[in-house]
Amino acid sequence: MPDDTFILSASSSPKIMGIINATPDSFSDGGKYLNHSRAMDRIHLMLKNGAQIIDVGGESTRPGAEPVSESEEIDRVIPLLEKAIPVFSDAIFSIDTTKYEVAKKALQAGAKIVNDVSGLQKDPRLADLCAEHNAAYVLMHSQGDPKTMQKNPAYNDVVEDVMAFFEQQAAEAKKRGVHHLILDPGIGFGKTLEHNLKLIAHLDKFKKFGFPVLVGASRKSMIGKILDDRPTDDRITGTVALHYHALIKGANILRVHDVKEASDSIRIFNAVQSQQ
Repeated sequence: MPDDTFILSASSSPKIMGIINATPDSFSDGGKYLNHSRAMDRIHLMLKNGAQIIDVGGESTRPGAEPVSESEEIDRVIPLLEKAIPVFSDAIFSIDTTKYEVAKKALQAGAKIVNDVSGLQKDPRLADLCAEHNAAYVLMHSQGDPKTMQKNPAYNDVVEDVMAFFEQQAAEAKKRGVHHLILDPGIGFGKTLEHNLKLIAHLDKFKKFGFPVLVGASRKSMIGKILDDRPTDDRITGTVALHYHALIKGANILRVHDVKEASDSIRIFNAVQSQQ
């Protein structure tokens, strides 16, 4: 695969990032894809249904999640990546991690994106790795860590505060040699329902930086709260609706569990946009 295959511009047609949680405790599908055979089948189906990027993670980042050791995370994700990347050679693989050694081994295995929920706050060397491998870096905003992030999150102005974070951390990433940045406002990561809604409503403001914008609200608790405490598995329509609004506001990548539904919504979105 050419090195520039994964490069996403801020004006390109929206892309889908399919989620593979190689964890026992993720909020939506924890435990389902610890088995590599089942994970491979899932990757095949997601790609068939329209995903261009597969995001593999070995540590749950749901609210209240306990941290995982580096060695355990490596054991969960690296053998899967080493198996999947040669088989699905046309796909772009992303590693969802905050740990340097996990990211290093994933990039060595052929991953092309590092998806860091800490936004370089835990280990700035992740930017160095991306520069070395000409990989893309997902700069996500979060407040606190998964174990504590939903305990009374507060902002002066959530949109302006996230903007300031992006400006500072993007400059750091660029200084360290990262050429391909993707911005993620971090829906659900240290934010109340109101914070999340404001970020979606004003997502277009993040386009000023000129980088692709990623939104990941798939099946998250904000949807359940809006829909009268709807359980996780019954939030697909809410997810599509929320992500469609994000598309209207300029989102370039949707990170989702339900690829077919997301793909359908992007096809409809593109059809409408073609008549603008």
